[in-house]
Amino acid sequence: MVLRTVEDLNDRLANFYESRKVLVTGGASFIGSHLVDKLVRLGADVTVVDNFSSGKIENLQESIDKIKFFKLDLEYATLDQLLSVFRGQEIVFHLAAVHGGRGYIHTHPADVCSIFAIDHHVFEAGHIADVERIIYASSACVYPPSLQDKIGSNYLLKEEDSDPKNLSGYLSADLEYGWAKLMGEVQLIAFIKQYGLKGCSVRFVTVYGPRENETHAIIALIYKAFERMDPYVIWGTGDQERDFTYVEDVVEGTLLAGMKITDGTPINLGTGKRYKIKEVAEKIFKIMGWWPKKIIFRSDMPVGVLSRALDISRARKLLGWSPRFSLEEGLRITINWYVKTHRRRGYVDERLLMERY
Repeated sequence: MVLRTVEDLNDRLANFYESRKVLVTGGASFIGSHLVDKLVRLGADVTVVDNFSSGKIENLQESIDKIKFFKLDLEYATLDQLLSVFRGQEIVFHLAAVHGGRGYIHTHPADVCSIFAIDHHVFEAGHIADVERIIYASSACVYPPSLQDKIGSNYLLKEEDSDPKNLSGYLSADLEYGWAKLMGEVQLIAFIKQYGLKGCSVRFVTVYGPRENETHAIIALIYKAFERMDPYVIWGTGDQERDFTYVEDVVEGTLLAGMKITDGTPINLGTGKRYKIKEVAEKIFKIMGWWPKKIIFRSDMPVGVLSRALDISRARKLLGWSPRFSLEEGLRITINWYVKTHRRRGYVDERLLMERY
């Protein structure tokens, strides 16, 4: 059953999450903070863990006086420290990770491998603390690059193309980050098999929206237009294609997965639509009412796979979920936020495109 209205969706979610004790790891981050705000509005009793490696306390300004907050590094925390936070929690949304956009994960392969330790610590603490279920934030980077190497492809990536339950089958992933996320899914299923933990993985794809940083594609494009970069630089040929998903849609899909899926089954959360990077840049120029005189395409910069979009049939069937926001709607909201919250400097700081500040 596909939920017909926002009111239907919110009623279903509130019936499940109201008064539930919910822990969000990475809850001060881009997606995590939106998830926290939604859970608070649904009436959940929310606790947040974050070490501010990429998150910011200001991301939680809507909810900070309604939640419990712990500053903790999940990679290096002791089990006792973790249990002091995890005990008494019913549901854990695990979004904490060392992550960033394409430039960041391309240039920080060792750093992103911290995810292996972070995930194990969270799953172990969740098991020992007798948490009811853990919902793991995974990524479309778990899919084989060989399925995403042709511009103009109409193939939609299916969950079975990267099946963490079939360990004797073929597995391949996008860079160290993709492997770390895929192994996170495998670890979660291992805890389900051995200890009876419940949960699932949700696979995000090129999520964008307010509070995101400039290492990610959409915000990087907006940032360059905001600073009137001319010549305007686009990484790659601009023909590379992505499935862009607005953050509110991802939050709603994640919450539905937390309600409905407990056996480790992974769920794609995307739109099933492709847009070329240069097409998105043109949409941004139009919304902002500014066009550069010249565009330069930098083929020496990291671009990732050439064409990526997700099949969301499983999410429609099992969750009754489908995305509500068009790319144009999401871009307008995101651009409006960026313009209101940033001051123009008159130049582009290239470090912001590679590092998380």
